[in-house]
Amino acid sequence: MESRILFITGTDTGVGKTVLTSLLARHLRERRLAVAALKPICSGGRADARVLHSSIGGELALDEINPWHFRASLTPLLAARRERRRIKLEDVLAHVQGIQRRFEFVLVEGAGGLLSPLGEDFNARDLIIAFHAAPIIVCPNRLGVLNHLLLTIEALPRAISRRAAVVLMSPRRPDLPSRTNTRLLAGILGRNRVHEFPWLSATAGSRRAVTSTRVRQVLEALHAGRNG
Repeated sequence: MESRILFITGTDTGVGKTVLTSLLARHLRERRLAVAALKPICSGGRADARVLHSSIGGELALDEINPWHFRASLTPLLAARRERRRIKLEDVLAHVQGIQRRFEFVLVEGAGGLLSPLGEDFNARDLIIAFHAAPIIVCPNRLGVLNHLLLTIEALPRAISRRAAVVLMSPRRPDLPSRTNTRLLAGILGRNRVHEFPWLSATAGSRRAVTSTRVRQVLEALHAGRNG
């Protein structure tokens, strides 16, 4: 199987990108596939990178998963500048491509939303285009997400946006918007592209089967989009 890059981006920060990336990594590993999970750029701590480190069983060192990390809880471009450092697009591309040679799947998690500045003159959209990656857009299943998500999809090149998968992360207590968003988005984007995940506080064992099914459906949608 040729190596594939899946890029997990979002409509905002704190929407569940790391949770989904971890679930994807564990699902692929359970099927005995060689998978790397990366968060190349972090600001405000490395907690997300440590979650990914655990999800792939320590197959990569923390510094391979997350080479660029900064203390300030700011968009990475500003956090790096506060430390008088620079993140260059070509360096990030070279790092991920080096990892790609060793694995069948590479999951790359962005920082913040799709257009949040990651380094000098680049963002997650630039990485998705450069990698020819299959994009997964994660968003909170709540009031207002329709506009945020559709704007995010609109910001991608058309050839890429048509095969992007969408994952809605549901709240602990569903409300009217969260109960109706999925159906509306499926009508706009296509039923197979929109996936709703239940509330995942501690990856509850009682929901493991449901979650595994959702993860499999996301991967199948990406495969179909790639070949469609």
